[in-house]
Amino acid sequence: MPQYARMKTAIPGPRAQELLALMRRYVPDAMAPAVPTVIARARGALVEDVDGNQFIDFAGGIGVLNVGHAPPEVVQAIVEQAGRFLHTDFTVVPYEPYIRLAQRLAAKAPGSSPKKVAFFNSGAEAVENAVKLARYATGRAGIIALEGAFHGRTYMAMTLTSKAKPYKARFGPFVPEVYRVPAPYCYRCPLGLSYPQCGLACVQALERALVTMVAPEATAAVIVEPVQGEGGFVVPPPEYLQAVRELTARHEILLIADEIQSGFGRTGRFLAIEHFGVEPDIVTVGKSIAAGLPLSGVIARADLYDRLGEGVVGGTFVGNPVACAAGLAVLDQIERQDLVARAERIGAIARRRMEAMMERIPLIGDVRGLGAMVGMELVRDRRTKEPADQETSRILRRCAERGLICIKAGIYGNVIRLLVPLVVEEDQLQEGLEILEQAVLEEAGVRS
Repeated sequence: MPQYARMKTAIPGPRAQELLALMRRYVPDAMAPAVPTVIARARGALVEDVDGNQFIDFAGGIGVLNVGHAPPEVVQAIVEQAGRFLHTDFTVVPYEPYIRLAQRLAAKAPGSSPKKVAFFNSGAEAVENAVKLARYATGRAGIIALEGAFHGRTYMAMTLTSKAKPYKARFGPFVPEVYRVPAPYCYRCPLGLSYPQCGLACVQALERALVTMVAPEATAAVIVEPVQGEGGFVVPPPEYLQAVRELTARHEILLIADEIQSGFGRTGRFLAIEHFGVEPDIVTVGKSIAAGLPLSGVIARADLYDRLGEGVVGGTFVGNPVACAAGLAVLDQIERQDLVARAERIGAIARRRMEAMMERIPLIGDVRGLGAMVGMELVRDRRTKEPADQETSRILRRCAERGLICIKAGIYGNVIRLLVPLVVEEDQLQEGLEILEQAVLEEAGVRS
């Protein structure tokens, strides 16, 4: 008997149908939701819709809710700050929440180099400003990104993003001086090789690009996601990022780590780059930074920021005081509840369950991830690795109908990804995994 996923109506229920009809009339279809209902309230890892149906949330607002829906301590910080003041523009009159949040994030960044932090509104804005900083500080234009990357939807971020549909098709031309090299996607190696016999051929491809595409002295930065998010929860080999760091340092090229989806404890470290023993020059953070309020940041070596002139970066709403207050409360909750360790526990449970499923279900081609950032790639044939994209969509629909919110990723749309809030209770996690397993079994035609 389900304890947490409770469905009073089919979805969408009557009230949700009314609201979704208004949505179709007034909101572009390009914003169509993954789950056909409308939220009324949420707390922790549970979501209730306008018809009283209750869902277990494995999507977490696409990685935004590491500390859960509406954590009381964060809500209280928001209320208190809103009662003091909502806005000044930090470059007109600065305020303490911005300064304190910068101080704490600078201390959490890996490596011994002194750091400074600037805040923005979204992950894409953080990426844009990381690129601006890299170009300004080096006097170089070239930016190298990876296949399968996702860095946002504004024009520089969209240029860096790899997947054509739906993100880039018919939106060109794109920003110049961006170059792309193969990613360390070992399950689907773009070079057709096998790890570790490949000898990190993807790093060799990067080194070759500095000869065939853009000269080192014209290259400002290489940008990587320590774990690719939208690209399919792709985890690089342990030594890959170390090799990239050594190569970039040799040529005085900056290394940008995009931690927007993988940061704030998601992978069992505060930042995913910590798993690899690498100090990047610039780190972008966002998503879970403020529990759902719009906020992002660029953490960088202080000497890079010190090369900027006055007024070179900024924006009217960037580093909003209410969002910064929320950010401080988020850090408090991550530390008080030891959510970094909790992510390791969640990931271990999910990986064991998914790997056991893979032994029984040929539809599952690969299970991978770090901490609570776990993905399951579905294929029609394990030998050919033909992507099971339609099957993935049907599985997610079944999950939603039974009270589990789950979303997909991957360059072929065939990876089911786990971004459950790190405050999820263990029985909620197990119930959600049971719903997911039954949906996959039904799609695969395997008896439970």
